[in-house]
Amino acid sequence: MKRLFLDANVLFTAAHNPDGKAALILELAGAGHWEAITSTYAVAEARRNLERKAPQRAPALRGLLRNVRVVAATKGAGCLLPLPEKDRPIFASALEAGATHLLTGDIKDFGPFMNDAEQTAGVLIQTVGEFLASLIPHDLLATSAQPPTS
Repeated sequence: MKRLFLDANVLFTAAHNPDGKAALILELAGAGHWEAITSTYAVAEARRNLERKAPQRAPALRGLLRNVRVVAATKGAGCLLPLPEKDRPIFASALEAGATHLLTGDIKDFGPFMNDAEQTAGVLIQTVGEFLASLIPHDLLATSAQPPTS
């Protein structure tokens, strides 16, 4: 089973936009399609940002977390990747939790490591959109891109 570690920005986005892709990830986790995981560090950051930027959506985070296994934050001191200090606990927690994927919207800091599980100790770092697109068989995409024949 896929184990998706969710960065704080994915949690924020799911709470902020209940009809978006990030919220869909959590809905499908609740339906048993994969396991959603995050850390207390990521939850605290998401909560802080929601309270500051969209306080009316802050209560939604609590409901979303029903479908998420929240693990204790791991210190980023032994982080394998040269990430900024603020991102090291995210990657370290994903690795320690046994995540198969780390979903993030932080392309600036995680971008150089995205879609390359070999350099990230087997944890595939992707955006939510990339992860969802990877679930659609390529032959289906090719078929749907061609116009119907008459």
